[in-house]
Amino acid sequence: MDLLLLSNSTAPGRGYLEHARDALAEILEPITELVFVPYALADHDGYTAQVARALEPFGVRVTGAHTGPPADLVRQAEAIFIGGGNTFRLVARLHTEGLIDKVRSAVESGMPYIGSSAGTNVATPSLKTTNDMPIVEPDSFAALGLVPFQINPHYLDPDPDSTHQGETRELRLLQYLEENPGPVLGLREGTWLRRKGHILTLAGEPAGARLFDRGSEPVDLATGADLSHLLTCSPR
Repeated sequence: MDLLLLSNSTAPGRGYLEHARDALAEILEPITELVFVPYALADHDGYTAQVARALEPFGVRVTGAHTGPPADLVRQAEAIFIGGGNTFRLVARLHTEGLIDKVRSAVESGMPYIGSSAGTNVATPSLKTTNDMPIVEPDSFAALGLVPFQINPHYLDPDPDSTHQGETRELRLLQYLEENPGPVLGLREGTWLRRKGHILTLAGEPAGARLFDRGSEPVDLATGADLSHLLTCSPR
């Protein structure tokens, strides 16, 4: 598989996708047309236009999945990009449109896949490690399963100076592991995963990531780490 899984699409002080330009240039190098899946936000036309503007410098023409029979567009696509927003809304629409199996099959056959935030979350087996509010109820929590482990995009470390008394992100992920097998990779802002076949690498900003697994203490991972061993996990 050929995957680029971004924790976030916008970094402070930078434009949309600007922080990941080099990674995008690499995965899009042979691509001239791309299908964008805008279902995580309500304004599909506006969202698709934003992506089209961001990818125009790469010489890529963007078509919104909502503009035609989405299964047909995915089947004919050179590459697919699923953007961020609300993961529950995104997964519900992917199921409604019958795209779970269609996208998975296309990507398993070699079609490049770009995900950002919710689009990264749905590259995992389940939406269970999203940060989002369940504003809609999907038919299933099952996602694309392009990697066999869970990801928590936008991972935030506990703030020792915070007066907030609710659960931290770390505590929520540890609670997930009380009910589900791991692992879960917390992707900090500005980082991403790059999968090329059986090689998986953590890239992006120096912030790195944090790996959670049942029965083990969380482990911090440096940018540049080879995480290919995670691809041998049993799908959840």
